[in-house]
Amino acid sequence: MSHPTRYRKYHPKLYRTRMPIFWWVRKWTHIHFITRELTSVFVAFYAIELLFLLRTLTRGQEAYDAFLAWLQTPLALALNTIAFLMIAFHSITWFNLAPKALVIRVGELRIPPVAIAGMNYAGWAVFSAALAWLILSA
Repeated sequence: MSHPTRYRKYHPKLYRTRMPIFWWVRKWTHIHFITRELTSVFVAFYAIELLFLLRTLTRGQEAYDAFLAWLQTPLALALNTIAFLMIAFHSITWFNLAPKALVIRVGELRIPPVAIAGMNYAGWAVFSAALAWLILSA
Protein backbone atom coordinates (compact mmCIF):
# COMPACT_ATOMS: atom_id res chain seq x y z
CA MET A 1 0.00 0.00 0.00
CA SER A 2 1.33 3.40 -0.86
CA HIS A 3 0.52 6.34 1.31
CA PRO A 4 -0.17 9.64 -0.40
CA THR A 5 2.59 12.17 -0.03
CA ARG A 6 1.73 14.90 2.39
CA TYR A 7 2.83 18.41 1.53
CA ARG A 8 2.80 21.27 3.94
CA LYS A 9 2.10 24.71 2.65
CA TYR A 10 5.35 26.33 3.78
CA HIS A 11 7.65 23.34 3.84
CA PRO A 12 11.12 24.35 2.63
CA LYS A 13 12.48 22.63 -0.41
CA LEU A 14 15.60 20.59 0.31
CA TYR A 15 18.72 21.93 -1.33
CA ARG A 16 20.88 19.32 -2.99
CA THR A 17 23.96 20.30 -4.90
CA ARG A 18 24.67 18.40 -8.06
CA MET A 19 27.78 16.28 -7.82
CA PRO A 20 29.47 15.32 -11.08
CA ILE A 21 30.56 11.70 -11.45
CA PHE A 22 34.24 12.62 -11.71
CA TRP A 23 34.30 14.92 -8.68
CA TRP A 24 37.40 13.17 -7.39
CA VAL A 25 39.54 14.20 -10.40
CA ARG A 26 39.87 17.75 -9.11
CA LYS A 27 42.41 16.95 -6.37
CA TRP A 28 45.56 14.85 -6.54
CA THR A 29 44.89 13.35 -3.10
CA HIS A 30 41.51 12.05 -4.28
CA ILE A 31 43.03 10.60 -7.46
CA HIS A 32 45.71 8.91 -5.36
CA PHE A 33 43.13 7.44 -2.98
CA ILE A 34 40.79 6.18 -5.73
CA THR A 35 43.71 4.69 -7.68
CA ARG A 36 44.92 2.91 -4.56
CA GLU A 37 41.46 1.50 -3.95
CA LEU A 38 41.17 0.35 -7.58
CA THR A 39 44.40 -1.61 -7.25
CA SER A 40 42.45 -4.21 -5.29
CA VAL A 41 41.02 -5.35 -8.64
CA PHE A 42 44.54 -6.31 -9.73
CA VAL A 43 45.20 -8.08 -6.43
CA ALA A 44 42.07 -10.13 -7.11
CA PHE A 45 43.29 -10.79 -10.67
CA TYR A 46 46.56 -12.24 -9.35
CA ALA A 47 44.71 -14.34 -6.78
CA ILE A 48 42.38 -15.77 -9.44
CA GLU A 49 45.32 -16.42 -11.76
CA LEU A 50 47.09 -18.30 -8.97
CA LEU A 51 43.97 -20.38 -8.31
CA PHE A 52 43.76 -21.26 -12.00
CA LEU A 53 47.43 -22.27 -11.92
CA LEU A 54 46.80 -24.54 -8.95
CA ARG A 55 43.79 -26.04 -10.74
CA THR A 56 45.85 -26.78 -13.84
CA LEU A 57 48.48 -28.49 -11.69
CA THR A 58 45.84 -30.94 -10.49
CA ARG A 59 44.69 -31.68 -14.06
CA GLY A 60 47.98 -32.94 -15.42
CA GLN A 61 50.92 -31.93 -17.55
CA GLU A 62 48.89 -31.03 -20.66
CA ALA A 63 46.70 -28.55 -18.78
CA TYR A 64 49.78 -27.05 -17.12
CA ASP A 65 51.56 -26.66 -20.46
CA ALA A 66 48.45 -25.04 -21.97
CA PHE A 67 48.26 -22.59 -19.08
CA LEU A 68 51.94 -21.72 -19.43
CA ALA A 69 51.40 -21.19 -23.17
CA TRP A 70 48.53 -18.82 -22.38
CA LEU A 71 50.72 -16.90 -19.93
CA GLN A 72 53.14 -16.22 -22.80
CA THR A 73 50.51 -14.58 -25.02
CA PRO A 74 50.76 -10.80 -25.48
CA LEU A 75 47.42 -10.26 -23.71
CA ALA A 76 48.50 -12.21 -20.64
CA LEU A 77 51.90 -10.49 -20.59
CA ALA A 78 50.25 -7.06 -20.80
CA LEU A 79 47.73 -7.91 -18.07
CA ASN A 80 50.44 -9.26 -15.76
CA THR A 81 52.70 -6.25 -16.38
CA ILE A 82 49.90 -3.81 -15.57
CA ALA A 83 48.86 -5.90 -12.56
CA PHE A 84 52.46 -5.98 -11.30
CA LEU A 85 52.79 -2.20 -11.54
CA MET A 86 49.47 -1.65 -9.80
CA ILE A 87 50.30 -4.09 -7.03
CA ALA A 88 53.69 -2.43 -6.54
CA PHE A 89 51.84 0.91 -6.24
CA HIS A 90 49.43 -0.72 -3.77
CA SER A 91 52.30 -2.08 -1.67
CA ILE A 92 54.25 1.18 -1.62
CA THR A 93 51.23 3.23 -0.60
CA TRP A 94 50.32 0.63 2.03
CA PHE A 95 53.80 0.77 3.57
CA ASN A 96 53.66 4.56 3.55
CA LEU A 97 50.31 4.45 5.38
CA ALA A 98 51.52 1.99 8.03
CA PRO A 99 53.15 4.61 10.30
CA LYS A 100 49.84 6.47 10.49
CA ALA A 101 47.92 3.34 11.47
CA LEU A 102 50.56 1.80 13.73
CA VAL A 103 52.05 3.87 16.52
CA ILE A 104 54.75 1.99 18.42
CA ARG A 105 55.91 3.22 21.80
CA VAL A 106 58.83 1.96 23.82
CA GLY A 107 58.21 3.37 27.25
CA GLU A 108 57.70 7.10 26.70
CA LEU A 109 59.61 7.08 23.41
CA ARG A 110 57.61 6.95 20.19
CA ILE A 111 59.24 5.13 17.28
CA PRO A 112 59.53 7.60 14.36
CA PRO A 113 57.24 6.99 11.37
CA VAL A 114 60.24 6.71 9.04
CA ALA A 115 61.56 3.79 11.09
CA ILE A 116 58.20 1.98 10.93
CA ALA A 117 58.00 2.43 7.16
CA GLY A 118 61.66 1.41 6.87
CA MET A 119 61.00 -1.81 8.79
CA ASN A 120 58.13 -2.60 6.44
CA TYR A 121 60.30 -2.01 3.37
CA ALA A 122 63.13 -4.06 4.89
CA GLY A 123 60.74 -6.93 5.62
CA TRP A 124 59.45 -6.73 2.05
CA ALA A 125 63.02 -6.84 0.69
CA VAL A 126 64.01 -9.80 2.91
CA PHE A 127 60.88 -11.75 2.04
CA SER A 128 61.32 -11.02 -1.68
CA ALA A 129 64.97 -12.06 -1.57
CA ALA A 130 64.11 -15.29 0.28
CA LEU A 131 61.36 -16.05 -2.22
CA ALA A 132 63.66 -15.34 -5.17
CA TRP A 133 66.35 -17.58 -3.66
CA LEU A 134 63.78 -20.34 -3.11
CA ILE A 135 62.52 -20.12 -6.70
CA LEU A 136 65.90 -19.72 -8.38
CA SER A 137 67.66 -22.42 -6.40
CA ALA A 138 65.10 -25.08 -7.23
